[in-house]
Amino acid sequence: YPSGNLAIIITQMRDQVICIVQEDELRTTKLRALFQSDGRSTCYYPNGHEWINMSIQGGQYLDQEGNRIRRWTWPILSPGPQVPLSPIFISLNRHVGVRILAQDKIFVSFLAMGRQAKFNMGTKEQVSAASPLPPAARLGEDELLLLAFRVRILQLFDRMRGCINFPSTEQGNKMQPPAYLTTQAVKILELCMAADISDELRSSIKAIVNA
Repeated sequence: YPSGNLAIIITQMRDQVICIVQEDELRTTKLRALFQSDGRSTCYYPNGHEWINMSIQGGQYLDQEGNRIRRWTWPILSPGPQVPLSPIFISLNRHVGVRILAQDKIFVSFLAMGRQAKFNMGTKEQVSAASPLPPAARLGEDELLLLAFRVRILQLFDRMRGCINFPSTEQGNKMQPPAYLTTQAVKILELCMAADISDELRSSIKAIVNA
């Protein structure tokens, strides 16, 4: 970013490419988008809620409360009802935009100081409805820990907001975490079960997200 903060990270993990978009903040842990070359991608609102979620089958567009506004399916090899995609363009912030035109045309663009960089994070992978889904890509230890700490930080921020809005200790103890954080914690634990990691690390990640 013009501020000097890191905006976009593109890296290769084993057999896939990953693109991470970060918020324009110093020492930020806030992800604004995560794109994977296996077809899985997620964009987030500034408050951490999911905005767009895509997989090899299709995607969905959510509002800030988690309500689905629209959904679509990518063209697949088997016949059946399809929900076509209408092109989508969102601005993650004043410098980074995402344009979704097709499964193989998902563009992340960065514009600053009159110059632009554009990356295509689309994929041509397809799946037949008559065939079993391909196994989910397994994440490494560092990735799992990063996801767990991210959820923990968001949990702490939510608890701080609760303490500010409801100073009463009794009211604060009754507050439940947002549904999207509970869902993300469950997903991370599912990924841990599928990952080739030690039982000690698995227990540590469980303690982080359930603290």
